[in-house]
Amino acid sequence: MFSYLRSKGELVNMSRFKMTRIALELNFVNHIIPIPSFAGFSYLGWILHRHGVSAGRATMAQIIRFAMMFLSFVSIIVISVIVLAFDNGINRTIIIISGSFIIAAIGSTFFLIYMIGNHNRLVAFSGWLTGIVNKIVYKLTRGKKRQILKLQIVEGFFTDLHQDYTEIRSDKKILIRPMLWAVLNNVLDVGLIAIAFLALGYWVNPATLAIAFGISSFAAIFAATPGGSGVYEAIMIAFLASAGIPADVAIAGTLLARATLFTGTILFGYLYYQLTINKYGKISDSTNL
Repeated sequence: MFSYLRSKGELVNMSRFKMTRIALELNFVNHIIPIPSFAGFSYLGWILHRHGVSAGRATMAQIIRFAMMFLSFVSIIVISVIVLAFDNGINRTIIIISGSFIIAAIGSTFFLIYMIGNHNRLVAFSGWLTGIVNKIVYKLTRGKKRQILKLQIVEGFFTDLHQDYTEIRSDKKILIRPMLWAVLNNVLDVGLIAIAFLALGYWVNPATLAIAFGISSFAAIFAATPGGSGVYEAIMIAFLASAGIPADVAIAGTLLARATLFTGTILFGYLYYQLTINKYGKISDSTNL
């Protein structure tokens, strides 16, 4: 995300320590607050607004993050399936699940492109979104709150998204560095899980872990639990068991990796998160849409 933003001339005076701090805060929010995908979008937009980044551009940075993560994982999973095919064969379940993930990831990416690529479509969506959200809020508050979203602000937000998308299409090289960071990020995440299993004295093919991690992470995005807890673990364990990993080993390795991740996230993220909240106040105190 920061690689993309700096390529657009944003955050040029921000130190790498500050960027790391914000990233740790974002990790904390994504792993602690329910519905992590929405929480992360809101929090990062709120923080970057303090540094002169518009809401639309901050959102585009996160869209690029997810798109690059998905596309890099598609490549990793394709390679993983090929590796497994040469390594004592591959069962039908893995092929079906991997294929479903690839279709879902590519489909999600093309849907985003479809929505952002047309300004008129975004304007129409802005009107629909503003109207329906305000109606829901009006009913929930029994008429006390007539408007929570303002059409002009929402349209401006989506216009920023469309402008960034247009600029990206004219200069696709801008996505090279974000893509490389996404690949490195995914490899290191899979490495953490592999180390957890090795700590238990059990070797699991990294190709199998890569597929399991990708599918679990994708499902966790839509889970209404902190960090996708429960959903992530259940899918990861079920997939590893279907791939021939003993159930007790799959459970122990998955829980060890997740516990390590959550512990590190809380220790490193909470401190900076709390300092930011103490400095700026809560998001709800500063947001006025």
